Amino acid sequence: MSSMTMHDETMNEMSADRGRILIVDDEQHAREALAVLLEEDGYDVRDAPDGFKALGVLRDWECDILVTDLRMPVMDGLTLIKKAREEFPELTCLVMTAFGSVENAVEAMKSGADDYLTKPLNFDAVEIVIDRALERTRMRRELDRLRNGVSLGGATTQMVGNSPPMQKLKGMIDQVATSRATVLITGESGTGKELVARLIHERSDRSEKPFVRLHCSALAETLLESELFGHEKGAFTGAASQRTGRFEEANGGTLFLDEIGEIPMATQVKLLRFLQEREFERVGGNQTISVDVRIIAATNRDLEQEVRDGNFREDLYYRLNVIHLNTPPLRVRRGDIAPLASHFVAKYARQNGKEIDEISPEVIEALSQYDWPGNVRELENTIERAVVLANGTRIEMSHLPDNFGQTSFAPNSEIRIPGSTLEDIERYAILKTYEAAGGSTSETAEVLDISVRKVQYKLKDYRGE
Repeated sequence: MSSMTMHDETMNEMSADRGRILIVDDEQHAREALAVLLEEDGYDVRDAPDGFKALGVLRDWECDILVTDLRMPVMDGLTLIKKAREEFPELTCLVMTAFGSVENAVEAMKSGADDYLTKPLNFDAVEIVIDRALERTRMRRELDRLRNGVSLGGATTQMVGNSPPMQKLKGMIDQVATSRATVLITGESGTGKELVARLIHERSDRSEKPFVRLHCSALAETLLESELFGHEKGAFTGAASQRTGRFEEANGGTLFLDEIGEIPMATQVKLLRFLQEREFERVGGNQTISVDVRIIAATNRDLEQEVRDGNFREDLYYRLNVIHLNTPPLRVRRGDIAPLASHFVAKYARQNGKEIDEISPEVIEALSQYDWPGNVRELENTIERAVVLANGTRIEMSHLPDNFGQTSFAPNSEIRIPGSTLEDIERYAILKTYEAAGGSTSETAEVLDISVRKVQYKLKDYRGE
């Protein structure tokens, strides 16, 4: 087995889950295909061929979402949902049904399902429904904490580091949190833009209302508008019922629009209108809806350059850029690397049931000297790997990736431009970025601005699998 294969398997074991999903379907190929797709997207997935086995999995494994086929022998999807809800009242449940049986899915929702998917599955639609379901699950848990007297401000989100750039950023967060102004957060990938947005929300007078997130670059134009503004029944093929959008879900709270620089021009116009008038219509509807939502947007693009290039509306840019915050890259706040590393060691030691109370001085020195092109996210991935590999109470150099700190995103003597084919350059870029990202395919995809699936396909191709 190649070192890269071993490394990839190790990373798969320790990958940070986006959420835990149980798929139940008596059709093996359909069940396994959906599981593979969701795993490629970063979810922790298990599957079961029938309702009885699914209940057994749920009793042994804490799950965020149950996705079940509606029609199955012995125990159908509705019976499974009913029994699962009796034992796990907070479990989010989705049903899958044939396209021609949407009315059955609607009945299922009346009987307790949270949402539905139509077969044959469209994976873009699957991602949207699951993302929406996870967002609602998080919101429900936050509200539960509130009802139990736990303050969201301070307890749920931490910003580690006291370097001068971070002290400045923290001061700005405290200043802008209590205002109603729109905030634009810029910075490189992995610098914590969403964390800043959550802190602003949690320290505002909106903290008891929803914090709703939408990753704008993950959706096609028509789906993006539907997600933002909702749609009416029959607005487009597959719109079997009315659906509220993220603006309505965030009413009274905060809507975080991640990667705002990716939205198409037509959607920019509608977003501008909302920022000007605080009202909108659902897709396919004519009823004007007003909501009270604070917008926080983020991007790793240079929006001023995008405006000059004609890719982003100037009037929208100024509407978004009322308050501008920049998240500093890790290489300009090296004093925060050691405390961040300690924070992640403690976090992942708890998650993995380990007692690790020390990082060797050699490791701290190596971490501090590295430039971290993937920023805090890359550091977190590196530390999680080290915790998983550690077999004692101390993190040692042997727990860091091979050749740690010696990789670079810039071309060197291994490849020459001109003199190399595009295929050679692509291979070099993917492999080097994959190494620098600590073996994380999602981080590699984000840095290179390509899909996770393309990274995974290319890695398999390079290994000759």
